[in-house]
Amino acid sequence: MATLSLRASEGFSRLLPSLVVLGGYGMSFFLLSLVLQRGLDVAVVYALWSATGIVAIAAIGATFLDERLTSPQVLGMVLIVAGVLVLELGARHG
Repeated sequence: MATLSLRASEGFSRLLPSLVVLGGYGMSFFLLSLVLQRGLDVAVVYALWSATGIVAIAAIGATFLDERLTSPQVLGMVLIVAGVLVLELGARHG
């Protein structure tokens, strides 16, 4: 919701969407810190968090906001997800 509210905030000139952005990102980083406290590798956690966000926002944009996804963009997302999987496999075997 925070990332989607960025457009609605109109450069942080609208109060409610701006509060959603700030609150959402604040909560995201807080929850990310809780996950890191459990001892998971920061590279894996951050990569998973980023990849999930990229794919989710792109899918929501394409589905609900009439934004087009090109083949190269989809390929890029597939490569990002593949990279996260490689990071995770490397962390488990390292």
